[in-house]
Amino acid sequence: MKHKTFFWFVFPSVLAMLLFIAFPIVSVVIQSLHVAHEQVIITVQNCGPFGCTDSTKIDTDATAALRAAEPLGRWAGLTTYFDRGHLATNEVAQAWTTATSLPDFLGRLINLPFYKAMFFTLTFTAIVTPLTLIFGFAIAVAVNSAAKSLRGPLIFFTLLPMIVTPLVGSLILFWMVDARGIVGTLLQWAAGDPDLSVKASTPLMWAMLMVYGVWHSAPFAFIVYYAGLQTVNKETLEAAVVDGASRWERIRYVVLPHLLPLTTFIALIQLMDNFRVFEPIVSFSAQAHATSLSWAIYNDLGGETQQLSSAAATSVLTILCIALLLTPVLVRTWRDFARK
Repeated sequence: MKHKTFFWFVFPSVLAMLLFIAFPIVSVVIQSLHVAHEQVIITVQNCGPFGCTDSTKIDTDATAALRAAEPLGRWAGLTTYFDRGHLATNEVAQAWTTATSLPDFLGRLINLPFYKAMFFTLTFTAIVTPLTLIFGFAIAVAVNSAAKSLRGPLIFFTLLPMIVTPLVGSLILFWMVDARGIVGTLLQWAAGDPDLSVKASTPLMWAMLMVYGVWHSAPFAFIVYYAGLQTVNKETLEAAVVDGASRWERIRYVVLPHLLPLTTFIALIQLMDNFRVFEPIVSFSAQAHATSLSWAIYNDLGGETQQLSSAAATSVLTILCIALLLTPVLVRTWRDFARK
């Protein structure tokens, strides 16, 4: 392919990536290095028949002029990254020097906002991602083994969790686990505790969030695995049957190696998706029990006092965490590709 032809071929994709990925990331990084201007306070004297008193008020004109002169805010460098709401270097150092044991140090660390959100995000990702792969593959094998007349309806019902809007799906599950819902009632009956409430228990709330994560993500893994199963060499499977291989041995030694590239692809997508967990926390009103990095960004941007620099710093840290999380998988994929 000629260089000119190749340039015009990739130009639309490169332009879209610059406009919608690169430039926004650069903008967020710049915003994270600035903080909002403080309001200009002036002292005024109020005089009346009984004398004069001093009071303070906000000088709106001076504040507006300051913000107009520097719309990004005041330069702060990396200060936001190291404050208590993010990496909290001072608090971490103090906890390390005063902690009596490692569990004590970790307990203090998790009480800090950023590390609390990071702990739940990593736990959610570490549990939901492998379960999604396992359930997605198991459902794909089961549907592929079903009669052809049943595959259409089975595929449709299996894909329903992915079709339903995440916010709506999490709300449905939230109503189900309510004390008056079917799941909440069953849990109370199974535990023998009529006062049991998922919404009041941190472990149960975490479990429900992860159940929702697997329920919503498994259809994606299923449809990719199901498509991959159609490409498995039937002659190789028939040869394995002739050699006396059991069903599990055929799956282990023939099917799974064949689907390994798809497993890597699904794992990459799920790692990025699960690390951005947000909708179930909002729908379940679970922020008292679980907060994620995405929820922290949302919380900083909400309300009357929008903390843009704090949200930007959390966004940059989230991007860096995802990059670190994906690096081992990408390196292994690159090595496998280089060998070929």
